[in-house]
Amino acid sequence: MTTTKVALVTGAAAGIGAACSIRLAQEGIAVGVLDLDEERCAETVKAIEADGGKAVALGADVADRAQVKAAVARLRDAFGPVTIVVNNAGVTDFTPLEEITEELFTFVYGVNVLGPIIVTQETVADMKAAGWGRIVNISSSSAQTGSKNMATYSSSKGAVISLTRTLAQELGPHGITVNTIPPGSVQGTIMADANISPESAERLAATLPVRRVGRPEDIANACSFLCSEASSYVTGQIIGVNGGRVVT
Repeated sequence: MTTTKVALVTGAAAGIGAACSIRLAQEGIAVGVLDLDEERCAETVKAIEADGGKAVALGADVADRAQVKAAVARLRDAFGPVTIVVNNAGVTDFTPLEEITEELFTFVYGVNVLGPIIVTQETVADMKAAGWGRIVNISSSSAQTGSKNMATYSSSKGAVISLTRTLAQELGPHGITVNTIPPGSVQGTIMADANISPESAERLAATLPVRRVGRPEDIANACSFLCSEASSYVTGQIIGVNGGRVVT
């Protein structure tokens, strides 16, 4: 008898997280659609169920262990052990260096770095028990290039890349792969909506080899591969989905 795999996708009410949730569900995976506001997950769950998939809406602040623990317990009760995690939840910030406060730093790093650690800690026992797991951390191309007035955000996403490589080494012997996708500019995300006008998007697209900005589905397609059986020999990798944006 084939057991349905279960995934937890954070920041899944919209944008990249929603697209990843829908794409994984299309592969027959039951999905926990998690966001800070559970009610905002309804549309993602509705889209999955309308296509014949299985999903449950979950509310939690990923930087709050008690909330994450409760959400994971609900997901297990609904579908079973969690063996796939997509750490997508994040906050962006455009504060100049001189204006960064300790409170702001703590908030950004709490969501963007501590959040993935907590979510992974609360699910990794299921993966170890199964001898199989997939973790995909969504970082950012700004972590690779740097970005003006984004010291907190870009450095926190750089930490996600380092975290990915570390966990790949630590968890590989248990059959668990850990990879990171640093998206380029993607439509329908907080950063794009706050930072890119239609005119700017056109100018940006003209600089990219593929001549367009990204769509959430572009990230979701790469995520689906990294969560599949086919990616078992891929771990600790940075899979740039950025339209050919040059990074170093």
